[in-house]
Amino acid sequence: MRYDFTDYVLIVAGAVTRVAVYALLALPAALVVVLSFTSGETMDFPPAGFSMQWYQKAFESEPFMSALWTSTYVAVIVAIAALVIGFAAAFAINRFDFPGKGLLQALAFSPLIVPAVVLGIGLLYLFAWMNLIQTMFPLFAGHLVLAIPYVVRTVLASLTLHNRVLEEAAMNLRASPLRVVRRITLPLILPGLLSAAIFAFVTSFGNVTVSVFLTYGGNVTLPVQLFTYLDHSYDPLVAAVSSIMIFVTLAVILIIERLIGAETLS
Repeated sequence: MRYDFTDYVLIVAGAVTRVAVYALLALPAALVVVLSFTSGETMDFPPAGFSMQWYQKAFESEPFMSALWTSTYVAVIVAIAALVIGFAAAFAINRFDFPGKGLLQALAFSPLIVPAVVLGIGLLYLFAWMNLIQTMFPLFAGHLVLAIPYVVRTVLASLTLHNRVLEEAAMNLRASPLRVVRRITLPLILPGLLSAAIFAFVTSFGNVTVSVFLTYGGNVTLPVQLFTYLDHSYDPLVAAVSSIMIFVTLAVILIIERLIGAETLS
């Protein structure tokens, strides 16, 4: 295939644009990671030197480690619950026609169009009225509401795109609907399910806006603990803790990638 001058210009412009977009997305996180290794007492760039002291202080900090455990625990539970609920909703939307189907789909995606602050305040008043505000349930429920739309959208796309020939063959061989779902459908859409679980985990793990309204006492998530710490301090400990959050998220993605492959996930 021969390219003229205009084609080359478009190809180069597209490559430059992609590099610029990727750099813009990755640069803030990369800058935080670099600053977390500074030997200085302030977050100046370039760093004064190389040191692991701020990571040591982060792991020795009981408030931050407790918050890290809370965030991880909540995110794992939310990812599992969102996957179960989201798969059920997506399967019903994709496979069945029933009264209220459009309403169910709109309800599943509605948290995406409601401002997070409004959602957080609404949930706070709701659980205060139910006298549940001093429990972990509001935090779980708030994160679950935020995660479900991403799970439904991802699983719905997987169900729509995958070939149903094997399912039809299994039903022709008198396999029960439950057996077809368990032995055929779920294995076929496993990459989509794992992608949905990642979305749910990351959504919960990094949430601040809703979490700040629903945390209580010592059960504070790591992002909320970071914002609280920034009220009175701005040392590189913030960069170290933020880097730990980045590493945890990357670890989850890399584990899934090792299990099924990045090409399958995408």
